[in-house]
Amino acid sequence: MKKVGIIMGSASDLPILKKAFEQLDALGVPYEAHVYSAHRTPEEAGTFAANAKANGFGVLIAAAGMAAHLAGAIAARTTLPVIGIPCKSAALDGMDALLATVMMPSGIPVATVAIDGAKNAALLAAEILALSDPSLDAKLVVLREEGAKAALEKDKEISEAFNK
Repeated sequence: MKKVGIIMGSASDLPILKKAFEQLDALGVPYEAHVYSAHRTPEEAGTFAANAKANGFGVLIAAAGMAAHLAGAIAARTTLPVIGIPCKSAALDGMDALLATVMMPSGIPVATVAIDGAKNAALLAAEILALSDPSLDAKLVVLREEGAKAALEKDKEISEAFNK
């Protein structure tokens, strides 16, 4: 199975990305995590992206806050799918990062999840890898079924408590 590359712009993004690590671990998807900045370490970020396919990665996740150029800088150097996670910051509550991540120029796409949406980024990465991995696809089907079951159980609880 190909790996997921997870790049954070700063170590301060680590608490957000732990949800991605947990989700990928639960699905048995291998990954590597790195701290590369589009602004402070652009050469290292670019080299990682340019070599990612040759190094066994199948999809990349890039998380950054504020100006949030990391996902775009990564996408510019690879044809692998890139998923951007805009991270919340104190200044604009993550809207700056969301707009910076989602507003890519034509020809350099970045899939973008919600602000601090690391779990969904991991799930999207797994779905991409599952296109060529039937066993991973089966795990995702089970995960969806479990989610539906849990939602229906909550519906039953609410209905019994409030529907008279």
